[in-house]
Amino acid sequence: MDASKRKFLQYGFLSSSVFLFDGCSLFGVTTPYKTIEVLQKDLVPKIVELNIKTISYMHLVFRHKKISKSDKEFLKNGVKWLNEEAIKKYKREYIKLPAHQRQNILTEIADTKWGEDFLYDIMSYTFEAMLGDPIYSGNNNQAGWKWLEFSGGLPRPKKVYI
Repeated sequence: MDASKRKFLQYGFLSSSVFLFDGCSLFGVTTPYKTIEVLQKDLVPKIVELNIKTISYMHLVFRHKKISKSDKEFLKNGVKWLNEEAIKKYKREYIKLPAHQRQNILTEIADTKWGEDFLYDIMSYTFEAMLGDPIYSGNNNQAGWKWLEFSGGLPRPKKVYI
């Protein structure tokens, strides 16, 4: 595969479709981006107030060569499974549920092995976005650092390492 095709596939990962099923029938189609963005805000509401750009950071996560293909696939599957749980219980996609129903779904999946692991991974990436160097796109204007009254280490990175 040539470099341009590889780059297209890497950049297109999160914008690729996730097919959602209600039992045996197709219920809908979503993208991991939409669900992850709402999920991160549900798990860490402070990111909204601080204007942390978690989805910009997730672009980097899915392009990073040190993050395994299986880890990236697990995140995509987690989005699918989360949505399928929402559909099973409420007949709607996760992002279309009111906040209290989304919290119910999160409480339920947290009691499963896949759900616990998925939520842990999402929380880890959310905090990396919130507290990492602003060069990595998440910690907009050092908002996370200012909130914690923290000064980043020196020297700071001059370019993004991916």
